[in-house]
Amino acid sequence: MPLLRLRVTGSDDDARAIGNLLVSIDGIEHVEEVADLMPRMDDADSSSAGLPDDRGPGTHELEIEAPNLSTANKVREAVEALAFDLDVLVEFESDD
Repeated sequence: MPLLRLRVTGSDDDARAIGNLLVSIDGIEHVEEVADLMPRMDDADSSSAGLPDDRGPGTHELEIEAPNLSTANKVREAVEALAFDLDVLVEFESDD
């Protein structure tokens, strides 16, 4: 069973739209937003706190279990198309 991991750089609404798309695809039963284990340097006491670069879109990590490779490819194509329409960045993690 293929496990897809992707990172969405966008708003909470963008991530929710992608999540809704994923659960609507036939065969997909498990979609989960996982906690980001990478610490972010967003300490309130930081010298860069409040700068415009610090107020960008958030990142959301999603894991999707697909029943087979064909469905995994459909997921990838559907997410890429929606990300283009929403104007958000989506990165697929590869186990290569």
